[in-house]
Amino acid sequence: MNTPASTTSHVFRMELIISELLRRGVFVSLFLLTLGTILCFVRSGDYGQAGGTAADFHRLLAQHHAPPATFHATVQGILHLQGEAIILPGLLLLIATPVLRVAVSIVAFTLEKDRIFAAITTVVFLLLVLSFALGKAG
Repeated sequence: MNTPASTTSHVFRMELIISELLRRGVFVSLFLLTLGTILCFVRSGDYGQAGGTAADFHRLLAQHHAPPATFHATVQGILHLQGEAIILPGLLLLIATPVLRVAVSIVAFTLEKDRIFAAITTVVFLLLVLSFALGKAG
């Protein structure tokens, strides 16, 4: 049987896991977004020719590099150090991190035998998944 002390310890451990998940997800996402952005600037052949002026920046923006549209194209882009391909998983991770936090919370509430919060969190998770599915559908 769970004593209040062991339940508190268990809750504290789950909170630490959730906070680590959020922290690491954001840091890895930030790293990928920064690396991808730097590569976009570096690999743009004519950026900086005028000394890094506004004209250089506008010329960089005028070059249209569409992000990869398939998983295979993303992997190939990452292997070839294309900035747009590296930014994409960074953005996906940034979006997925709070969703994973909700999923871990479902597990935590279930282990705590807190059925009401587990049910509420499950509804929130399903609404998140539904919103992604409907957003993808158009």
